[in-house]
Amino acid sequence: MDIAQLQKQISAAGSGAQSMPPVDKWDPPFCGDMNLVIKRSGQWWHEGTPFTRAKLIALLASVVKKEGEKYFLVTPGEKIGITVEDVPFVIIDASLDEASGLIQVDTLTGDSVRISKEHPVEIREFEGNLVPYCHIRRNLWARVHQNVLYRWVDQAQQVKQNNTTALHLSSGDYSFAIGTFKE
Repeated sequence: MDIAQLQKQISAAGSGAQSMPPVDKWDPPFCGDMNLVIKRSGQWWHEGTPFTRAKLIALLASVVKKEGEKYFLVTPGEKIGITVEDVPFVIIDASLDEASGLIQVDTLTGDSVRISKEHPVEIREFEGNLVPYCHIRRNLWARVHQNVLYRWVDQAQQVKQNNTTALHLSSGDYSFAIGTFKE
């Protein structure tokens, strides 16, 4: 995958600062696998070496596509398989917009979304623990980093039902659980 060519293809597809390339509409031929790994930590590695250029990571993150359980980098002309150890994104910050009451989350790769029905949170198992994940775009999810989760636990309201206590947060009119505990 030629990075300069990738930048040209994304620009030609109409990507701007406010929009993502329409990879869900692209269905190019599969060109093989690339030795690119998105680690559990959210770090991107190529052939055993970590990427250090944030702009390059953001560019590549904009063309990640998931089909079934496999991940690819996709351009209008090629589709290349990559390895993702958990999910492609990690939420590293969250803030509350006081005016709207919506929680905005930011990923390590530069994505920002507001938690809502369009960007829901669900609990999944990760390394033996139940952890919240947020839908970022298309069928791509981000794991909530531990530092954000700790802040959410401090802000959450306890809701008791039967023999369990759930920790809930609200983002606008959308309410979601970040954890459930048996009493």
